[in-house]
Amino acid sequence: MPKNINDMDMFIFICLCLWSLNGVFVADAVKSESVTEGESVSLNSRFTQIQTHEDIEWRFGDILIAKVKNNKNVFYDIDKESFKDRLKLDQTGSLTIINSRTTDSGLYTVSSSSRDTINTINLTVYARLPVPVISSNSSSSSSSSSCSLVCSAVNVSHVTLSWFKGNSVFSSIRVSDLSSWSDLLLHLECVDDSYSCVLNNPIRNQTQHLNNTQLCQTCAAVCIHYCGFTEAVIRLALSALVGVATVAVLVYDIRSRSLQQKKSVQKYPSDSD
Repeated sequence: MPKNINDMDMFIFICLCLWSLNGVFVADAVKSESVTEGESVSLNSRFTQIQTHEDIEWRFGDILIAKVKNNKNVFYDIDKESFKDRLKLDQTGSLTIINSRTTDSGLYTVSSSSRDTINTINLTVYARLPVPVISSNSSSSSSSSSCSLVCSAVNVSHVTLSWFKGNSVFSSIRVSDLSSWSDLLLHLECVDDSYSCVLNNPIRNQTQHLNNTQLCQTCAAVCIHYCGFTEAVIRLALSALVGVATVAVLVYDIRSRSLQQKKSVQKYPSDSD
């Protein structure tokens, strides 16, 4: 038995080392893994080796999906058909999921015949991100018209759609639920080429850069076509007012100069007078 605190610490340390050498680890907090659908992902069993008479099991939620027995016989007990032909186990008991799907997202636990739970992993499989689409958009009413660019992403989940100006976010919108699928639209007035539209989730992003020359000129032309009658009248009236004001200023300037010249002649008559 240990005689003091230091001896106790050393005794515990040695026990833990011996325990780990047998291939069994103390379970830590839930680990997180993320992957894009279609990719393979490996879930670590935390075994360094599997003992001859050690049995381990992998579960997805409460469903048994894979098992290793006697370190030689490896077989898959597929209660969930979606995993069929997509699972592999290596010699350490680590589980590989091939061609991952969004339905594979969830909690995975590995246990052994000598310990209930060895590792717990929360796997998130994100859907592939489409490239966002930028298009011109216009609308009009009897009193006004508007023109803008629209960045869109169709049938997406757990993503953020953003307009960037350089490296800074200008505006954004998001779908936060992994299981909720939505169409996203984000508007922007016709601007210069420093803007780009980005669709991203926690592990990937897709970017579409703005081609201002191609889109904004088209957008402006459409806006002119759809300008409302009232707006056209207002613009015409403003133009007329500007013209009248310009003429008035010119007339006033000419009359002022003429009057000043007359006063100068009266005050300083010529020698002949």
